[in-house]
Amino acid sequence: MSQIQFFMLGGFLGAGKTTALARMARQLMSQGKKVALVTNDQAHDLVDTQSLRTQGFRVGEVPGACFCCKFSDLVDVIEKLDQTAAPDVILAEPVGSCTDLESTVIAPLQKFHGLRVSVGPLAILLKPGHGSKILSSSDGGFSKKAAYIFLKQIEEAQLVAINKIDALSSIELEELRSLLEERFPGKRILPISAKTGEGFGEFMTALHSMPYTPTQFMDVDYDVYAEGEAELAWLNGTLRLESKDSSFDLDHCVLELVSGLRQQLLRQQAEPAHLKISGETSQQLAVANLVDSESPAELSVSSGAAVPDAQITVNARVVADPLLLEELVLQVARELASRNGLILEVDSMERFRPSRPVPTHRFR
Repeated sequence: MSQIQFFMLGGFLGAGKTTALARMARQLMSQGKKVALVTNDQAHDLVDTQSLRTQGFRVGEVPGACFCCKFSDLVDVIEKLDQTAAPDVILAEPVGSCTDLESTVIAPLQKFHGLRVSVGPLAILLKPGHGSKILSSSDGGFSKKAAYIFLKQIEEAQLVAINKIDALSSIELEELRSLLEERFPGKRILPISAKTGEGFGEFMTALHSMPYTPTQFMDVDYDVYAEGEAELAWLNGTLRLESKDSSFDLDHCVLELVSGLRQQLLRQQAEPAHLKISGETSQQLAVANLVDSESPAELSVSSGAAVPDAQITVNARVVADPLLLEELVLQVARELASRNGLILEVDSMERFRPSRPVPTHRFR
């Protein structure tokens, strides 16, 4: 049996991993490859999984903890995808607040499942907004403990892609590259835009031409790592909106929800690491995003549809108290329903701070 190529694309929350994975998958499929994707999150009800499946991709999911803490679940998902889809390539997206991936995921996959899976180099996407602040020693809305995770992600990567260059000036891009080269000399750095495709050909070539080479695993202070993750409130919820009359604009609805929550977070001085809200029917999907406090809300997937009702899925990762975050989400949703003559129902709401990571395996 031929080996499945396994590539993991890391990066901090809001770096654009899901958009990049979709573009990677399409490019590989255009070359005749069969591709499957694996999403990962600390909670359930993932907007990313919905979005990728709606785009026609075969997607497995590892919810409830990061790959390192649910290594056996990751292996089970890979085996299931192998049986049902027989992919040539699997692209995996780890939790955006996770690091130490080489010693807890990649090396164990190679050692225990190397006959079936051929692991590629660890690549990460660099999020420009928070990245420029953290690399220049400004907190970027996070404490030093949360910034520690961001920097460790860069340290362990074989390939660092500065994403979202379509939103950067040439001066901003060069400043960011200089900060990276100064902090991490010798690191392979490539500028890309997962949104427009700029630089993506070189990125894919580099990914396939760089074999995974085990190195001396980096030191990680798991106390700082755990405390940095625990500063983030994690909220996944599902709501239902129904029109009292005939229909409502689904795109406008999800964008208004994200924009309203952004304003509330600004008032509370709560820095969003990433916020995704989707609106879904049996045939339509709309997704809006917010990646930091300084950026506007963005409609990343447009449905172009007016619908009588829709399920709304909220994935929020914010430096805030989890209870406060839940109250703000419900407040914004109720205000939107009232303004637009909609009926709001709350189906589920899960809020927490991530617990201490306890990897199944950790190579040293």
